[in-house]
Amino acid sequence: MTRWERLGLQWRETGQPDAPVLVLSNALGCTWEMWDPQLDALNGAYRVVRYNQRGHGESPVLPGPYTLAELGADVLALLDHLAVPRASFMGSSLGGMVGLWLGAHAGDRIEALTICCSSAWLGQEQVELDRAAAAREHGTNELVSPTIERWFTPHFRECHAETAIYSAMIASIDDEAYALCSELTGRVDLRADLPAITAPTLVVAGAEDPVTPPEHSAAIAAGIGANARLEVLPHAAHLANVEQAEAFTALLGLA
Repeated sequence: MTRWERLGLQWRETGQPDAPVLVLSNALGCTWEMWDPQLDALNGAYRVVRYNQRGHGESPVLPGPYTLAELGADVLALLDHLAVPRASFMGSSLGGMVGLWLGAHAGDRIEALTICCSSAWLGQEQVELDRAAAAREHGTNELVSPTIERWFTPHFRECHAETAIYSAMIASIDDEAYALCSELTGRVDLRADLPAITAPTLVVAGAEDPVTPPEHSAAIAAGIGANARLEVLPHAAHLANVEQAEAFTALLGLA
């Protein structure tokens, strides 16, 4: 039994079996369905491997506390399980942090990175600790409304009924897993690691993202240097790949 099989995390493979591998990593509070707006285009170009973070979707809640190194090792275990020596990686928010860790600490396994609406250092540990406490005390269902307000602009919330899908996602996340991942994001500081990333890296920000404002993405790109390209999507908050799906897909060269 491989380490990945022992972890028991949920995963799925679609796309072209003989194409380059692309791993998709979800944000805190989302499942792999957050990538549905890009999936058809990605399936046409890649062997797409999606997985759900610990306690998300049908992935089990593994013992905490969690570290970013552990979440990065989860991805490496998946690649080992699939006998894939190198892959590209696309992650949003928490998934983006995992991608940055992989780029800096397992660069020999990473072909290219796409980091969406993420941060190398949030600088708000107490906020994340408070959110973790709220998840444990009241459950993720009570976090739906404030989270949706951070994820999408007011215009999108008013005009797009599919926000209900994302409300259900948040409520479905295990309370303890959400708390453990929140605590983790509050502790992350990858600023000193960024220069070690040599893979070509696309860094995407939502212009109206209140969680990881564009200056966080700019700091990532500046820290990586010449290998990084920064793009800011207008009229988008934290789930920019959903709110501006066509524009995001175009940045990937797949539209």
